[in-house]
This record gives sequence, C-alpha cells and structure tokens, in this order.
Amino acid sequence: MGARKRNAAEQRKEENKAKYFASLRDCPTSPRKMRLIIDLIRGMEVNHALDVLKFSSKEASNPVEKLLKSAIANWQAKNEGVRIEDVQLVVSQAFVDQGKTLKRLRPAPQGRAHRIRKRSNHVTIFVDTVKKEEVAEEVQTN
Repeated sequence: MGARKRNAAEQRKEENKAKYFASLRDCPTSPRKMRLIIDLIRGMEVNHALDVLKFSSKEASNPVEKLLKSAIANWQAKNEGVRIEDVQLVVSQAFVDQGKTLKRLRPAPQGRAHRIRKRSNHVTIFVDTVKKEEVAEEVQTN
C-alpha cells in the first residue's frame, strides 16, 4: 500500500473514532426492501425509531431494529456516565449498499432454466446527539 493511501486510511479511521455507528454485512434481504425501512427511520429520534421498527409489519424491520440497538450501545460505551434521557439521540445517517448476489437456477418448461438472483445488502446506521440549542432553533424557524 502506498503512503498516500495509508495516510488517507488512517485519517478515515481517526474520523470514524468520533462517530457512533453499527453495520450489518451480508443481510439476506434485497436492498430495495431494506431501503424502504431505512428511509422510515432516517433523521428520527432513536426511541421513536425503535417504536416504528418494532410495530412495522415488514420482515426487514427486525434486523434493522437489532442494528439500531447495537448503534445505541456503541454510543453508550463511548459516553459512559451520560444518560440517553438527558440528551436527544437521533439517527443521523443510515444507508444501504448492495452486497453479493447468489445466482441460482430454477427449472422452467421444455428443458429450459430461469436464473434466480438472491440479493443481499450491507446496512450502516450512524447515531449522534442533537444539542438542545439546535432543537430550539429548529422549533423557532418552523
């Protein structure tokens, strides 16, 4: 690895140390179905997002709920002594990337075969605190 790439990688690692996130790799759900769930909770306060995920009828909401709890636990591990009730914790970023696709064959009439694509995805959720002053400014502008 060249020096420029190494320096950029080290800089990214340092930036990620200040962020609180959790990621799920190779989840066996299509990315399109997972994005429907992620779009629901992006920007929400974490308690409200957990409620939305818990009562959602979509199958993809179960792994996302578990992932969000993991991101909250990561925030708590780095912020010992701070209670979640005292700060407003929100889902600051959430995105879904396509994972590997398994290609399978399904028998079709007259000796043919149809290709079946079993898609997977990678989900990443970032949580962050919102300061009370920012919330007050948003309320005043609206």
